[in-house]
Amino acid sequence: MPNPKYIVLALVAAVGLQAQTPTDAEIRTILTERIDKLEQGIGIVVGVIDANGRRFVSHGHFSGADPRPVSDDTIFEIGSCTKVFTSTILAIMVQRGEVSLDDPVAKYLPPEVKVPQRGGKQITLVDLATHTSGLPRLPSSSADFWARNLDNPYADYPVAEIYRFLSGHQLTRDIGAKFEYSNLGGGLLGLALAHRAGMDYETLVRTYVTGPLQMENTRSALSPAMQTRLTPGHNFIHQPVPNWDFPEAFAGAGALRSDAQDMLTFLAAHIGYGDSPLSAALPAMTMVRRASDSPTVERALGWEVTKGKEHEIIWHSGMTGGYSSFMGFDPKTRVGVVVLSNILIPVVDDIGLHLLDPSLPLAKRPPFVHRQATPLAAEIFDRYAGVYQVKPGQTFTFTREGSRMFSKFNDQRKWEILAENDKQFFLREDDVQFAFETDGKGRGTTATVYQLGHMTKAKRVE
Repeated sequence: MPNPKYIVLALVAAVGLQAQTPTDAEIRTILTERIDKLEQGIGIVVGVIDANGRRFVSHGHFSGADPRPVSDDTIFEIGSCTKVFTSTILAIMVQRGEVSLDDPVAKYLPPEVKVPQRGGKQITLVDLATHTSGLPRLPSSSADFWARNLDNPYADYPVAEIYRFLSGHQLTRDIGAKFEYSNLGGGLLGLALAHRAGMDYETLVRTYVTGPLQMENTRSALSPAMQTRLTPGHNFIHQPVPNWDFPEAFAGAGALRSDAQDMLTFLAAHIGYGDSPLSAALPAMTMVRRASDSPTVERALGWEVTKGKEHEIIWHSGMTGGYSSFMGFDPKTRVGVVVLSNILIPVVDDIGLHLLDPSLPLAKRPPFVHRQATPLAAEIFDRYAGVYQVKPGQTFTFTREGSRMFSKFNDQRKWEILAENDKQFFLREDDVQFAFETDGKGRGTTATVYQLGHMTKAKRVE
């Protein structure tokens, strides 16, 4: 029979590890400030799970035209949080002996697909799950990618085109040598696992994760009931935008929609609450560690791991054209947090991290400014058209097309910029403004770029 003294000591230790997460009132204050005071959101839902159970705090509504309040069963796009589901499937398949982390991804693709190699090494499943494969973020330049469909950029990429890209691509660095976040890699991992299992990605997620965990409200193809609870997404200036669709080629990178209830169920399985049918496989996901582009962050299978002084936060975030999302947990205190928002503004990561670790401060967000576009004559745009350099390798290019003006950073997609007056412009989709300085002839010499409180100057180059 156990010694009662040790039982008491164990209980004291367990109590000591319980996190002092903010109260519902404190969370509501954060959400109210973001939405009502700073106008940096429309509707935000927070879910918290710990040893005492679940709780939800929500503020805001579906849209300007739909005053329904968001809640724990409101459906959101979760974007790149999908990658954690894909890596969870990988971990389960490894645990069952269906695949190995070190298997080349080519093993699970059609034989005619030529996956690029370098230095005698092949890209493996673990390389894809940790974003160290050497593959680029997208299968073409950002400008070309976004030029396909600004409102729904992934929708028109068939699997055959991804396979053609892989067969003709040459890696520019060694496999496993460096971290580079890759939506292409996330989609390819989903493709490979689905091909191995003999099913599409939607069925793969349901078979390996959402079915066993009874997550009925997490899928890419919405049920009729989910459709009625799907909040519209919004761009930076609070306008409703189309939903994003991820075909099979990119499904593993960002296709899923979900609600806060289901997301907490997913976190509960990873934290170890309840009798999960996945419990044997999930701990291995955070045992794999590779370096990222930050000294305080490591990459596990799907997850990011932020290293604090005394403990770690395991998390991931997501963003699509009208939504932002966060999910994470502290394995030491066994607290999990989900934050879902129906606006493109990145306003959830700092909330989620702060709720998990109060020593991580909330970001200082500037209030949203209601800017009005002013029509300008085309010749005024011509004063500023040209290339402006921040530093070697970093340039903004401004062009006029008819009566419209566009800005492009490096080879990324071009964005239309709207005139606030004859020297100041702004992006409709994001918190970015441009202010031009001119010479004695009125020709642009310097462009000052303001984004989320940061200022960057770019000098015109011939």
